[in-house]
Amino acid sequence: MNTFTKEEFKNFIIGLCVIFCALLCVGIMKYRHNTWKGAKNTDYTIYATFNRTDGLEIGDKVNMAGIQVGRVEASVLDDDFRATLTLKIQSDIKIPDDSSASIVSAGVMGKKYIEIEPGGSEDYIEANGEFVYTQDAMVLEELIERIISLGKSKRKNINTSNGNYNMEK
Repeated sequence: MNTFTKEEFKNFIIGLCVIFCALLCVGIMKYRHNTWKGAKNTDYTIYATFNRTDGLEIGDKVNMAGIQVGRVEASVLDDDFRATLTLKIQSDIKIPDDSSASIVSAGVMGKKYIEIEPGGSEDYIEANGEFVYTQDAMVLEELIERIISLGKSKRKNINTSNGNYNMEK
């Protein structure tokens, strides 16, 4: 009968501990990503359609006034090639029907989430209703590209005006 030496037994136990810790970490991450602490069976679904949702994922937060009121439950591409998001909202939160939903990020390189700007209407979006007003995600690369092109055009205008000024002397 084969028996392990003390060194082999120690390595075996360390290997089991590493595997157990890795599985535990994966389980915790999966649990935290797919659950929302405030989720109840009475929560209701509303929809928001965007042209682009860059960086937004299923399970991300839906906030109103900086407080989490829901989460992104699903996303599909519609017939017009727009992203329709399914949002699960707490049952005790009523959203005015003239509210807007925007995809924003927490900081420059932060995680994306949906921010709801409540409107002033006394009517509310009902279960399975949809936001009328939405604002797409701003892509950092596009923003930087716009700033650079504005800078280049300013520089070109300054150089052109300086050149014309020098010619008149």
